[in-house]
Amino acid sequence: MPFCSQCGNPVGGADAFCSRCGARQPTDAGRPIRANDPLSGINPRTASILCYIPGVGWIASIVVLASDRFRHNRTVRFHAFQGLYLFVAWLIEDWVLRPLLPIVPNLHLHPILRAVLLGMSIFMMVKASHEEAYSLPVLGELAQKSVAED
Repeated sequence: MPFCSQCGNPVGGADAFCSRCGARQPTDAGRPIRANDPLSGINPRTASILCYIPGVGWIASIVVLASDRFRHNRTVRFHAFQGLYLFVAWLIEDWVLRPLLPIVPNLHLHPILRAVLLGMSIFMMVKASHEEAYSLPVLGELAQKSVAED
């Protein structure tokens, strides 16, 4: 529950004024700032970068997609969807391809595929840090379709 910026009295999330002292509450584009919003202090560029961290970026992607703060930011949502699809590619490589690759002797594709996926993650973190919505070949098309469906 948010509190008054002047007297500390509990105020509702939609209250523009405190009921005790009458002080105007801080707003963000005409809406009161929600004190319990965990993403209120994160900028869109940082949210986009977090979506591509190997292994844990899927958590950031889900949080970004579920948040009200980035609901209308198509670029951040694109990065979140593309980060999720890149994580699915990691899972496919780890759970499907890795068990199948030992069938073919002397073919060491597992480290190569891991390096390619890691390179794609790093490349996308750099692109997101420059606020570019670069579209990866297959994953980017899926991400664009997912953002368009919102």
